[in-house]
Amino acid sequence: MHHLKSLNVQVFIGIILGILFGILLPQIALEQKLIGDMFVALLKMLVVPLVFASIYTALTGLGSVEKLKDIGLKTIGLYLMTTALSVFLAIMVMNLFPIGEPVSSAGLEYAKATEIKPFSFHEMIMSFIPSNVFNSLASGYMMQVIVFAIFLAMASFKLDKKHQVVLFDLFTAINNAMFHIAKWVINLTPIGVFSLISYIIAKQGIEVILGLWEYVLIVLLVLTIHALATLPMVLAFFTKINPYKYLNAVKESSIMAFSTASSAATLPVSLQVVQEKGGVSKDSAGFVLPLGATVSMDGTAAYLTIAVLYIANLAGVAMTFGDQIILGLTVVALSVGVAALPSASLVMMVVILNQVGLPVEYLAIIVAVDRILDMARTSLNVTSDLVVTKIVDVLTKKKEIGN
Repeated sequence: MHHLKSLNVQVFIGIILGILFGILLPQIALEQKLIGDMFVALLKMLVVPLVFASIYTALTGLGSVEKLKDIGLKTIGLYLMTTALSVFLAIMVMNLFPIGEPVSSAGLEYAKATEIKPFSFHEMIMSFIPSNVFNSLASGYMMQVIVFAIFLAMASFKLDKKHQVVLFDLFTAINNAMFHIAKWVINLTPIGVFSLISYIIAKQGIEVILGLWEYVLIVLLVLTIHALATLPMVLAFFTKINPYKYLNAVKESSIMAFSTASSAATLPVSLQVVQEKGGVSKDSAGFVLPLGATVSMDGTAAYLTIAVLYIANLAGVAMTFGDQIILGLTVVALSVGVAALPSASLVMMVVILNQVGLPVEYLAIIVAVDRILDMARTSLNVTSDLVVTKIVDVLTKKKEIGN
């Protein structure tokens, strides 16, 4: 019976019971959505102050701009590499199993497509810069919060020592307080997961998933291979540690990401788990994970690639291998612009379909299972964050020992 005291076991039970509850009592499952919404809202409540304080204390803890540049380049490079590997895997699997028979787009309509503006590189870059930092903090614009925290940390290196100490103590206190609140919220995870899973199953229905079983299966296959083979190989290559032992220790974050479908909402859990169970330093976790919640998109990139190739097959448009490579590069480049929120990838899907000249109407076919797959791809996004954080931490510690 002592196994039931484990939070991971309780969360797993919550998932199973949630699925059964959503199938057997769908009406009640739809009505109790408030519980899940409250759980996610409590997690998101922590995100902005936790990210700001974590980024600031992590960067000032590095001690110099040179160290910041070093860890920053490693982090971005690793995130781009893992995303590129996930896209390449998706292309390879879709060529081995080319699902999707041509169907007419007559009568299909994806209403949201008309609301989405064309992609603009200028607007994407400008969206990273906070014109009003208080608005960015209040609205939870993660990349803008991160950019301002980086500037503040760099500026603090120029202050008198006594002022540096005051700022560092303030944000360390905020960071520690957020961790205490996070622990309270995390204890509610089994209930929150039960509520969220049962609502999704009741709303989407098992029939919808069965109707698109080939598409769902291919997406889950690629995400699973990347999580259980590609990422562990990357982790083992750079760190020489047992990747499965580490991933098993921090799996709580991936499970949380699956239930909330939000990298941002999972961030408080990830920050706590990698430090307490994964042996990652506070500085590495505080910088790499908040950045990863915004720019790390392995699962999303793989999903977008499969979805676009699937839609190309549905539309009867043959894409050469060269076209697919260009698509992959486009997905890797644009995935940074995906917000760490549920279903934001649908916006990117419209952008990419327009870029490659495919009809947006076909989104109406696959959007029915988007929420279910959103949970799976977000879980992979967070798993990638956990892997990159460990790699950066190990490489940083090795360099410090070498010096």
